Amino acid sequence: MSKANHPKEGFKFYEPKNFSEEYQKDRSAEFYHELNGRRSIREFSDKKIPDGVLENIIKAASTAPSGAHKQPWVFAVITSIEMKKKIREAAEKEEFENYHGRMSEAWLQDLEKFGTDWNKPFLEIAPALIVILKKTYDEDEQGKSKNYYVNESVGIATGMLISAINHAGLVTLTHTPSPMDFLAEILGRPKNEKPYLLLPVGFAAEKAQVPILERKDLKEVMVHY
Repeated sequence: MSKANHPKEGFKFYEPKNFSEEYQKDRSAEFYHELNGRRSIREFSDKKIPDGVLENIIKAASTAPSGAHKQPWVFAVITSIEMKKKIREAAEKEEFENYHGRMSEAWLQDLEKFGTDWNKPFLEIAPALIVILKKTYDEDEQGKSKNYYVNESVGIATGMLISAINHAGLVTLTHTPSPMDFLAEILGRPKNEKPYLLLPVGFAAEKAQVPILERKDLKEVMVHY
């Protein structure tokens, strides 16, 4: 039998989807409209997330491509009331410093349309927090091993996580208290894991409000050669 009928060692044949052109166009438009309805939410309900949903969205995020397939991410899921309270207190301490000296006047003016300040009640109200940690290197009994394109890989996984959250009918907010080292300390994570982003996850509060914003037009973000 021809070798062309067998994949080389360590590989398998990819199975393409083979959509029709019409279905492909419809499917891409449907996904765009779904994501275009996504908004960052700061007003959360304390409604419980159904069992298994958080696990599924993290599994979806973990399908992201990564440098040399090192998968340099850890998703810490926090539902403990006590730990959410600790995280809120520590985050608000940093945010207070940001809003009262660390941020430039231009930055503060850019934030005015969002109506934000150093108070972050959603960190306790949201039923779950997901802290995304990037693994700067791996370490086991044999010692350290290098991870490649860590920021790029974790960034892609984060985008896929946010899309999965939206697809599940949940909402989130990309929260970046700076500096974020307190998160690794509270969670007791090893030295090779650095906080990358904090996402409160759950359902929007009844009558939650979002600012009226316009996304850039396609001609502003796409260059066709």
